[in-house]
Amino acid sequence: MADDKYNTWMLKGSGSTENLQYVQQTSAKLGPDEVRVVMHAASLNYRDLVIAKGSLPMTQATPNTVPGSDGAGVVHSVGANVVELRPGDKVLPHMVQGVSDDFLPRMDAISGGLGQAVNGTLCEQGVYPAESIVRMPDNMNFAQAATLGCSGLTAWNALMGLRDRAVQAGDYVLVQGTGGVSIAALQFAKAAGATVVATTGKGANVARLTALGAAHVINYKTDADWGVTARKLTPEGRGFDHIVDVGGDATLGQSFAAIRTDGVVSLVGVLGTGANKVDAMTALWSVCVVRGVLLGSKNMFRDMVAFCEKHNVQPALDDETYSLADAQRAYQRLEKQQHFSKVVIKIQ
Repeated sequence: MADDKYNTWMLKGSGSTENLQYVQQTSAKLGPDEVRVVMHAASLNYRDLVIAKGSLPMTQATPNTVPGSDGAGVVHSVGANVVELRPGDKVLPHMVQGVSDDFLPRMDAISGGLGQAVNGTLCEQGVYPAESIVRMPDNMNFAQAATLGCSGLTAWNALMGLRDRAVQAGDYVLVQGTGGVSIAALQFAKAAGATVVATTGKGANVARLTALGAAHVINYKTDADWGVTARKLTPEGRGFDHIVDVGGDATLGQSFAAIRTDGVVSLVGVLGTGANKVDAMTALWSVCVVRGVLLGSKNMFRDMVAFCEKHNVQPALDDETYSLADAQRAYQRLEKQQHFSKVVIKIQ
């Protein structure tokens, strides 16, 4: 395969998704500690969109880098030093390379990760360090598994990353919206036996959220005090044990209104732009734990895979799927927020 040609997307610059170019490459020589993976599917994340736009210094991509934060594929060949992986293994790459199994990425590590500083997953084949590869769940197809590496792992870390505070049966969990992290958190929490309340701004999503296990759904566009409303749905109005906050300043005030004493608010996103800043001292008045979450470790990734197999978690996908050659349309769907959960690109 080293002499084979393959198709791939490349980021030629920043500022727009129009800087994504579909090109043909020649297979690179495999290093002794690397594996070559034939990619079968990838999924898009908000991170991929902001990298293509490059609107902030931390979102600038190295020119001529293959985009894509996560994906799923099959090992084609392994380097001379690789013993833990074999051709035919179904695998997922972790976004951050060259780190220990328990390393929790900060923004600098993520900015040096797949699809930004090093080649990502929007390609027919990719070469990755063997140490960054995790086994794919055996209960999922490639499209489902391709959702786990970025948003799935972030949701897992938010709910299960604090081992002594991991979500368990009987807990109440609040998730926000219908993006990839929120839907993954809903599915993980439900599988763990928690009661989940979800929010949405679209009435059409209520039935889908209910079908995935949400006990209650609140429309945040018609209920400005949705945090207070949500709190009333918990036993004796005590508040939520866990809240996965994806909106930052746009949602954090309501999250503080909904959290219980000593509950955990996980900050995982900044989707709410133009909102008034929320004073960090609000956490003091709410007497809660506030935790910033960026991705998760490789060991968390492995724990998530085992959990998905044990509980047969089947990640929810968007109604629209795209071929590799049509990936720009997938970016457009994500940018217009027309999607539900994860936009998947089928490669093989």
